[in-house]
Amino acid sequence: MRKHLLTFCLGLLATACALGQGVTNSSITGKVVDAQGQSIPGANIVATHNPSGTTYGTSSLADGRFTIPGMRIGGPYTVKVSFVGYKESVYNDIFLSLGTAANLNVQMVEEATQLTEVVVSGVKSDVFSSDRTGAATNINTQTINTLPTISRSINDFTRLTPQASGQSFIGADARFNNITIDGSSFNNSFGLAAQPGGRTGSTPISLDAIDEIQVAIAPFDVRQAGFVGAGVNAVTRSGTNEISGSVFYNFRNENFVGDIANGRDVITQNFDVKQYGFRVGGPIVKNKLFFFLNAESERRSDPATSFRSNLGGEPVTGNVTRVLKSDLDALSSFLSSNYGYETGPYEGYKNETTSDKFLVKLDYNVNQNHKLSLRYNSLISETDVLASNSNSLGFGNRRTNNNALNYQNTNYIQKESIHSLVAELNSRLGDKMSNQLMVGYTIQNEDRGSRGDFFPLVEIQNASTTYISFGFEPFTPNNKLNYKTFQLQNNFTYYMGKHTLTAGFNLERLQFENVFFPGSQSVYVYNSLTDWYAATDANPANDPTLRRFQLRYSALPGGAEPVQPTKVTYMGVYLQDEFEPIKNLNITAGIRVDVPKFADTGFANSTVETLTFRDPDGNPYSINTKQLPKSTALISPRLGFNYDVFGNRSTQIRGGTGLFTGRPVFVWISNQIGNNGVLTGCEELNNTTLRPFNPNPTAYIPATPTLPSSVELAATDPDFKFPQGWRTNIAVDQKLPFGLIGTLEFIYSQDVNGITYFNANLPAAQSSFGNPDGRLQRTQHRLYPSAPYTVTSAEVLTNTNKGYSQSFAVKIEKPMTKGFYAMAAYNFGRAKNVIDPGSIARGSWTNNPIVFDPNNAPLAYNNQDQRHRVIATASYRKEYLNFGATQISLFWEGRNQGRYSYRVSNDMNGDGANNDLIYIPRDQSDMIFETYTPTGASSPYTATQQAADWDAFINQDPYLSKNRGDWAERNGALLPWVFRADLSIAQEFFLDVNGKRNTLQLRADIINFGNMLSTMFAKSAPFGEFSEEGRWGVGQVPVTTQPLNYRSKNAQGQPVYRLVPLSVTNGVVNPITQTFQSSTTLADVWQMQFSIRYIFN
Repeated sequence: MRKHLLTFCLGLLATACALGQGVTNSSITGKVVDAQGQSIPGANIVATHNPSGTTYGTSSLADGRFTIPGMRIGGPYTVKVSFVGYKESVYNDIFLSLGTAANLNVQMVEEATQLTEVVVSGVKSDVFSSDRTGAATNINTQTINTLPTISRSINDFTRLTPQASGQSFIGADARFNNITIDGSSFNNSFGLAAQPGGRTGSTPISLDAIDEIQVAIAPFDVRQAGFVGAGVNAVTRSGTNEISGSVFYNFRNENFVGDIANGRDVITQNFDVKQYGFRVGGPIVKNKLFFFLNAESERRSDPATSFRSNLGGEPVTGNVTRVLKSDLDALSSFLSSNYGYETGPYEGYKNETTSDKFLVKLDYNVNQNHKLSLRYNSLISETDVLASNSNSLGFGNRRTNNNALNYQNTNYIQKESIHSLVAELNSRLGDKMSNQLMVGYTIQNEDRGSRGDFFPLVEIQNASTTYISFGFEPFTPNNKLNYKTFQLQNNFTYYMGKHTLTAGFNLERLQFENVFFPGSQSVYVYNSLTDWYAATDANPANDPTLRRFQLRYSALPGGAEPVQPTKVTYMGVYLQDEFEPIKNLNITAGIRVDVPKFADTGFANSTVETLTFRDPDGNPYSINTKQLPKSTALISPRLGFNYDVFGNRSTQIRGGTGLFTGRPVFVWISNQIGNNGVLTGCEELNNTTLRPFNPNPTAYIPATPTLPSSVELAATDPDFKFPQGWRTNIAVDQKLPFGLIGTLEFIYSQDVNGITYFNANLPAAQSSFGNPDGRLQRTQHRLYPSAPYTVTSAEVLTNTNKGYSQSFAVKIEKPMTKGFYAMAAYNFGRAKNVIDPGSIARGSWTNNPIVFDPNNAPLAYNNQDQRHRVIATASYRKEYLNFGATQISLFWEGRNQGRYSYRVSNDMNGDGANNDLIYIPRDQSDMIFETYTPTGASSPYTATQQAADWDAFINQDPYLSKNRGDWAERNGALLPWVFRADLSIAQEFFLDVNGKRNTLQLRADIINFGNMLSTMFAKSAPFGEFSEEGRWGVGQVPVTTQPLNYRSKNAQGQPVYRLVPLSVTNGVVNPITQTFQSSTTLADVWQMQFSIRYIFN
């Protein structure tokens, strides 16, 4: 025993393993017994991966148990078991799945028995496995090659997870997932996108390079970590003993895109996508050294926006905005003539995307006990992106709605490049020990560019909401981001009969260098187009009151770039035991401790340190801009189980409970380093005449911009902890008649260290509204509103334990048999939190819809809440006459489209943010409106008319009508269901080349196939019930989420509103009359992609 403990401790000390590791391989476990069920120790087990000749071996232990770890996924494998005096047992056609062990129990037959050998053939299911505990979905190469996709993204396949909602799982922010490639972390760690390549709409690795994908939502193996959402792990292909590969070309354009969504036209101008690439793999030294090479490129031109200008007098509905074409043309001409600024077009233009991916991988079988792998991959991409809708600068909502349009040169170009190098060594150290060592280094760049000149951002309002925007995009000036990730990870495992012990250390080093300089172009907001022209004429006496002016400037010597460095080291240790306390019950018990440590990269502001702020409970609170979060040990115990009820893998009960620790979005920490009153100064003036328009963005920068007297702060509470959640999972897997497998799965997650913000510069409310609204109001929203030191805001990142999510799923699956596969699933979900943070501290707080205290937001549905989701998929492949094959695959999904909030336009509660939720009146007497004349109307819109129209709108609204006499909730309203189906059809032609089968494949992928059907057969049998073309597959969006414009408080303390009309046509006011309208984006119509591929061997 002492020898065993000494060996284990030495192995533990030899390890160094990085947080967030993923699974890269599979394993075979089992037990060798004789005909009487007695254990056979010392049996020789050899597994051979037939395509590559790679062999793995071990011997059974004293109790007959054996484990072969670190094996290639896929197959087929041949496993041979031999022992003196017994016939050799041979198992053929064994396939291994990522992250789950194949269970192989061997009963050997004595030599005296009249058999030459025992031969068994079978295919392994990834559902039934003794080491499977929590919810996980595996997607193999066959599924990847079959299911419909036009984006060639792993997201088209992770949607097979019942608990998925886009890139989110079980209601968690998608940025809380941990993505790994070959077990190595491969994230957008800064957090400006949910995954690498996400900022440019690119896939970081070609689908042709991926062998298998696994989505693990609740793995109770402590080695899998780094997330409070899900672990998404992809393993890349490897070469084999045969030279094989393929080349392909995909294309689609506006001729293969629908243009009707529920009877409404959808703009599909100049649409063009081309994808092309190749893969090839093979031996360098047969059975020993293999290579795999892959490259893929994409060139895409997409319609930038489906919204268009109003020709005058057109109804404001669908993709027709209220913005007059005549106003846009005249303004563009004016800017060109007077300032030499070119706006670019405002409709009918394209967004361009380029993406180039490359991957090379070497696999070296050093010997039967050691396997080495080396991989390099890269992504170089860029894309045009529409201007931000954020109201952190200006009032936002600049585009993609019926109220506003912006010009092309107000958009920006997002760039993204990734270079990653990873090495992995899997070793078997005798029959009782194994080791996995991995080292990786990744460099990422996400700088921005612009099509337009550096010019002030100007927003022109109409009826208190944004109408036209032009100038430099709000957040693009000097926007630079570079980061590097070093990781070292190792698993050491010791096999002790019924116990399998695993231990390790963690190390991950991340370095970020960010330049974020929003508002340095200067921002002007005018109340109307008339005000703009008055502000820019030759007579200063005509200058109007400017609704808002904002400017950010460098406070560093010489106006140097305000670089924001962030460095963090993530360390940890874990220990785990997998054991079988009773027959057929497998227990996994482990604990890990992770400790993050930030480098001292903050900047001190001595003036801020002297100020007294206010915490959410009203207590004094101080801010140290230099101090980053403390190093705190994060403990994650976990317990998982798997019980094979009848011992034959027909009924399996599994689950577990434990803590999961993830990374924060590191841009949240970078906010503090950049917003401290030391690097930059800021100015915000509202309703002012002190800043007449100047086309020079630097015109109002102070002559000697040293430490500013006005600052915007972003801070992190010193006790802030990395995200943690307690997750519990219970499930039953059951084999059913006809080869079906059924699963019932329940998951509950409770935030332990969730995320929230509060504004420490927010004073207590000074007044309130009268009944029935009754909400609190501030006449001053800053503790430090003016000289000698002005603090415009001070958002603090901290933790909360209020959030939770739950999921109940039912799934029925027919594993692939004779070319046929099918699956159907339903998931009911619920997810709540107190805030959905973005990437900017100020915007995270101001964009959180609220009624009462914005520093103590109540629990409400989050943005990722997916109430109902039902999916089904089926595929069939038929080969015939050695000539060819036909393959057809369908994916169908029905789901709620999400949630939304009803908010008031303007800052009703006086907290400095336009995020106030509406009060829903009991009847017309609860609301007070003021008479006014909307722009373009020939007569006033009376208070009586508004009250009647608002009451009628509430009556027809499913959410508002049920909640009269109450305040609207954040995300309280539920969007309708949408049903969409994707179809793939492939025809293959077999070619005999030197005695080997080569294949020419022609393929069509149709996204939103139902829309195509309902367009083709509308108003004709058997589809005569359709009233509109293209009805199927069309989403619905709210007509408005801000129906009320808050104006003032009357003498009785009651709020006075204006009801915002839908539009004004020929002088007549058109009120809002319905909650939803059909969406008219490309996602609402069918798209078809054609592919040609040549597969060679």
